[in-house]
Amino acid sequence: MLEIRPTCEHCNTALPNDSDEAMICSFECTFCRTCVEEILHNVCPNCGGGFEKRPTRPVNCTTGNCVEKYPVSSIEVHKPIKQDAFKEVLETFENVEPRNR
Repeated sequence: MLEIRPTCEHCNTALPNDSDEAMICSFECTFCRTCVEEILHNVCPNCGGGFEKRPTRPVNCTTGNCVEKYPVSSIEVHKPIKQDAFKEVLETFENVEPRNR
């Protein structure tokens, strides 16, 4: 089950459960759309993977699987990108489609 992390790892922008700006990689590294597009160029600095829009945990409990029963994470992961270290990762993966990385 996804943690639904509350903030962007780079800029610490709030990304609540219902945010349309939250993006995640397959390891659930979480960044805002602006950082993904303008800084990361769709390359995760942690794993080299690509990003997808993060799903929203349902608030309607009709099925019993909802945010009330399974709360989203309150733990912030804030570790701004170190541009020098990320440069090599970006150069390696920027021009490779995420499914081919």
